[in-house]
Amino acid sequence: MTNSVIKGIVATFDRDNIDTDQIIPTEYLKSIKKFGFGDFLFDGWRYLDEGRLDMTSEDRSKNHDFILNKEPFVNAEILLARDNFGCGSSREHAVWALRDFGFKAVIASSFGDIFYNNCFKNSVLPIKLSKEEINHLFEISSSLPVSFQIDLKTKDLKFSDDSYYSFDVKDSLLDRIINNLDDVDITLRDKANIETFEQIRRNQRPWLFDYTN
Repeated sequence: MTNSVIKGIVATFDRDNIDTDQIIPTEYLKSIKKFGFGDFLFDGWRYLDEGRLDMTSEDRSKNHDFILNKEPFVNAEILLARDNFGCGSSREHAVWALRDFGFKAVIASSFGDIFYNNCFKNSVLPIKLSKEEINHLFEISSSLPVSFQIDLKTKDLKFSDDSYYSFDVKDSLLDRIINNLDDVDITLRDKANIETFEQIRRNQRPWLFDYTN
């Protein structure tokens, strides 16, 4: 299933250097699953108590001053931040937590390199804009809840009826988001070529495939 348009409510985090430990703390990295981390997103800011992997958001004491605990931001799909979002350790869990909460895109003036690449592996779109553009988006998002529309094919972020910012992302990376592809899916696109190569290799070096000895 393809999806070339992302549209949703914007949650704003008006701070720089939000690192992966703030996105999801170390104590939740023990799970070997790749899903189910949404309840622990921004755990230290979102809750007033200590959590465990066997707890859900409904079991926790919430910080009702935190934006993701307020309506309509509990259903936000786009996150607007400042500089160096996703810096710190290389944990992929940070992107898993954003994805599992429901975020489909993160907009910032810069990202941690590993976090940025992990986003594309997990169907979360990271958009880099200039600091001036980010400032403007914060201005229009500060008083009332707003929604943005992101067109992945035209590479435009529309924030009003007639206003938009363009962004630059490699087409190959956008293809991952549009078609919901991970590394395995990308490899399987060349399945026929891989099978042909393996057959030729087997014919040329049959001793490599002799498992009788």
